[in-house]
Amino acid sequence: MTKDIVLLGSTGSIGVQTLEVCELHGIRPLVLTAGKNTALLERQARKYRPDAVCVAEESLYNDIKTRLSDTDIKVSAGRAALCEAAARKCDTVVNAIVGVAGLYPTIAALSAGNTLALANKESLVAGGELVMGLSRESGRLIPIDSEHSAIFQCLQGRADNKINKILLTASGGPFYGYSYDMLKKVTAEQALKHPTWNMGRKITLDSATLMNKGFELIEAVWLFDTPWDKVEIIVHRQSILHSAVEFEDGSIIAQLGAADMRVPIQYALTYPKRYKTPGESFSLLNRQLTFERPDESVFLCLAAAKKAISRGGTACALLNGAAEAAGELFFEGKIPFYRIGELVMETIDNAGFSDTVDLDTIELADRTAREYVRLNAV
Repeated sequence: MTKDIVLLGSTGSIGVQTLEVCELHGIRPLVLTAGKNTALLERQARKYRPDAVCVAEESLYNDIKTRLSDTDIKVSAGRAALCEAAARKCDTVVNAIVGVAGLYPTIAALSAGNTLALANKESLVAGGELVMGLSRESGRLIPIDSEHSAIFQCLQGRADNKINKILLTASGGPFYGYSYDMLKKVTAEQALKHPTWNMGRKITLDSATLMNKGFELIEAVWLFDTPWDKVEIIVHRQSILHSAVEFEDGSIIAQLGAADMRVPIQYALTYPKRYKTPGESFSLLNRQLTFERPDESVFLCLAAAKKAISRGGTACALLNGAAEAAGELFFEGKIPFYRIGELVMETIDNAGFSDTVDLDTIELADRTAREYVRLNAV
């Protein structure tokens, strides 16, 4: 397969699996970027021989420059360099950066007319209106998240048939079935034990609070131009049915398969063609599928996400900033687990809000949310 990509966030879980797919199909990474993990970035650079590497942390420029000093690989650092990499001409830009920092290279990639394979949730949560506007005008966006990839696949060949609703599945996380009082006793170690997926620390925590599912609801609204109340979240513990679409006639089209992120990653890179993936083949024999509603009175982050997307404006940017800040405080041992949801909801209700959505108001909302969480954490 003669293809090349720019991979943003190569050292994270999605980035590492993207490189596995690239290796299987002979896809060449032109640029690799990382946040702080210069040791892994060096190993990847020596193995895959990209033209360039970039670290988001400018203070790490000399470190990675020294590590690769015996090569001809170009080294850069900082947000502007990330955006320059995202705007580079290639077949696909993969954005696997974690956090709102991924919004800026998303905008750069689409503004340059690139096809963007998006795994960075925050791009659509905080800046969905901007991102989808650019996607319609210049670039093309293909989702990598397993749920949104599933919906994307279910919609192939839909013609002009009307969608009744989107069925967005959730594993339920490690605290499925817990009461609110039970959440008051959980630890960081427990929160990082996801029952299905092997992910980075932030996304695993967001899955435990169901913030991740709230983010995915917001993403689905923007990606598929669907009202928020037409996206139904269903707890599906087996993680076999990755999401589904119900059409006007009541027919439900679903995508099922193994819980292997390399499948949606590969589909985003090879769309519309399908190829053999590195994982084992999947069988439905002797499998049971169950579906339930999540408890929003326990998992407040999910209720907060619905409130934010229904309100519009910068409410979703506030949501994202609050979730990131509260998660950091939890890992620092400064707040208990249950307090994350409370702080996110309080931020949506009380922090500064704007009806205008642009990069300036998004950045302001993000800062405002983080400050609110830090000041009201106790």
